[in-house]
Amino acid sequence: MCNHYHPLSIDDPQGHQPDRPITWTRRGLLQAGMTMMATAASVPAFLSSTSDALAQSAPRGAVNTPGVPDGRVLVVVQLSGGNDGLNTVAPVGSRAYYDARRNIAIPESQALLIDNRGIGLHPSLQPIHDLIANRTAGIIQGVGYPNPNRSHFASMDIWHTADTTGGRGAGWIGKAFDAAATAGDDPGMGCITIGNEAPMATHGRSFKPIAFENADLFRWTGADLHPAVASTYKDMQSADAATNAAPDDPSLDAMTDFVRRTAMDAQVASKKVRKAVAADTRTNFPGHALARQLRSVATMIRAELPTRVYYVTMGGFDTHANQQGRHNQLMRQFAESVGAFQAELDATGHADRVVTVAFSEFGRRVAQNASAGTDHGAAGPVFVFGPTVKERIVGSHPSLTDLDRGDLKYKIDFRQVYAELLDNWLRLDSTAALGKRYRHPGILNYSAA
Repeated sequence: MCNHYHPLSIDDPQGHQPDRPITWTRRGLLQAGMTMMATAASVPAFLSSTSDALAQSAPRGAVNTPGVPDGRVLVVVQLSGGNDGLNTVAPVGSRAYYDARRNIAIPESQALLIDNRGIGLHPSLQPIHDLIANRTAGIIQGVGYPNPNRSHFASMDIWHTADTTGGRGAGWIGKAFDAAATAGDDPGMGCITIGNEAPMATHGRSFKPIAFENADLFRWTGADLHPAVASTYKDMQSADAATNAAPDDPSLDAMTDFVRRTAMDAQVASKKVRKAVAADTRTNFPGHALARQLRSVATMIRAELPTRVYYVTMGGFDTHANQQGRHNQLMRQFAESVGAFQAELDATGHADRVVTVAFSEFGRRVAQNASAGTDHGAAGPVFVFGPTVKERIVGSHPSLTDLDRGDLKYKIDFRQVYAELLDNWLRLDSTAALGKRYRHPGILNYSAA
């Protein structure tokens, strides 16, 4: 598939012939007008979803409270590749653990112990261990789903859609925003994702997220779309300069007023994002890719964008061979990034309104393989961060002797985690997103929420 931007090949989005009058809808203008204008003239795959999101999210008035309702924000951290949960949250009190992993198990003397449960964090997770000790982080153990799929793509689709039948389509976050819109709560700039494309989890049937990889290149260029748009936009600007007309000036003709408002809305949305991301932070962030993404999220939260969900991704967790060194590095980067993010939220006074959740599409097999690595498995831990977290550990560690074809059996369905985040944090309809009601695992302090 071609992934390049060809200005001369853009068709009229309304399907008109070049010599016929063109009519533009607000959505059509915005969908086609948000582009990445780089000297290389290339556009990442997320272009269409970004422009579609702005068609929904362009501000219609002053925003007084960020992250409606109650200013609450959810940050999702996706650990792609299948993180080895067994070495992340290690059952150091289990002889079976060391028997299965003679070369790669975490020595009990190095593990960062949690309470007195025979559980220890990977030694590179010191920043997260500190958060757990301060009761601003918790672990949900043994998270998975029935009949686990060991394919990266299929399992990630399941986590994204909350559909264990393997269907593709709308994601759990997107469906929740679809339901909110149906109930009269306009999601607006409800979700921002950072990366070269927006994950399926964030796409609804009608709701689309805003997505960008480089905020500096995130801007509206509708005037480049078509001569008719460029002409109208130019005339509009000239008229504004000559008459100093207000947006609701009745002297403006309908087309001029329409294009003027459309352009203004899109420019305001993109300008707010770029300005927020460019701001300085009060604390220091490491140079890791995940840390850079979370730094951007922290600045957007501080700028009080009307955004409820931010989605970031860290890859590299498919550790089939020589796992130990690579996994040590991944754990360090993950922990330092999340630790820096929480420190910034504390410094800016926004920590109380943010919950962060980190997951991977599956864990790894219990036994190490012949290459001193681990192969695709099933259940694994989910991390939750923020002052609202009330439990250090939720659930018991899955058995290492009662296995599912060599894999850990899940204890908590991942949709239970989603349900708690939607119902009790974002106050969105989890039933609409997940298809039915799920029991909450109880990781959050509801009195604080």
